[in-house]
Amino acid sequence: MSAPIQLHLLQPGQRATITRVNGASALRRRFVEMGIVKGETILIERNAPLGDPVEYFIKGYHLALRKEEAAQIEVLPHGGTHD
Repeated sequence: MSAPIQLHLLQPGQRATITRVNGASALRRRFVEMGIVKGETILIERNAPLGDPVEYFIKGYHLALRKEEAAQIEVLPHGGTHD
């Protein structure tokens, strides 16, 4: 079993399960409002042309996060791409 890593380190097409949400209380609250909670599966859709922000798919909708925001989220990557 692999160790948790930061969300922004994953590549497009990878899925992961959220294990921890860090950051200031206002940022954590915003994450929860967007459905970014422990145990939820998230898919990395694609990077913007200049690499930031990154588009994610979670709970049936698309979400764009800056890499600095995604670095506050720890995930456990799934085996391969498109599990």
